[in-house]
Formats: sequence, structure tokens, C-alpha cells
Amino acid sequence: MNLREARQVIDSLDTNPDALSVFGQQYQTSDGATVIPVSKPAGVFVIKDGKPIWAPAVDGTRIALMGILVGLVATTLAGVAMVIRPPWPDLHGEVTKRF
Repeated sequence: MNLREARQVIDSLDTNPDALSVFGQQYQTSDGATVIPVSKPAGVFVIKDGKPIWAPAVDGTRIALMGILVGLVATTLAGVAMVIRPPWPDLHGEVTKRF
């Protein structure tokens, strides 16, 4: 997609009323890139030198790290709980010697 085709796509968004509910108002940055905010899924399209780039608003790495952290904390707490009070029943009895 070259810059001319990208401009045609951007111009067609303004005439489509349904597109306005998904795509926000486009704007130009100082380095000449065109930025188009998108509501579903959340993020922006950046068009620079005729090449579109999708930039999501949510960082998937941060979400994955939080999931790992929650798992480690849950595992640690479960281990501590088993050491303090094991889940198996208390076995008490007498050992008798029979011959």
C-alpha cells in the first residue's frame, strides 16, 4: 500500500457514518506520519512512508507477567498452607507387636 492508496482509504472513512463510530479523527505528526485511533480493538494505525503499522493500546507482555506473578504467589501460598496443615487426615494409632 503506497501513500496515495492510504490517503484514499482515509478519505473514504470520513464519508462512511459507521466508520466514524470505530475510527477516530486522523491527525498528522511532525514527522509526516498519519495516526488513526481505533476503538475496537483498542489501538491506533500509524501510516508512515506508505506502510501501515498497528500499535495496540494494551501491552500483552505486562498482562502475561501479571498472570505469571499471580500463579507464583498462589503456588507459594498453597505450599505454605500444606506445610502448616496438610490436607491429608491425621493418622493416629497404636502399633502392637504380635508373634
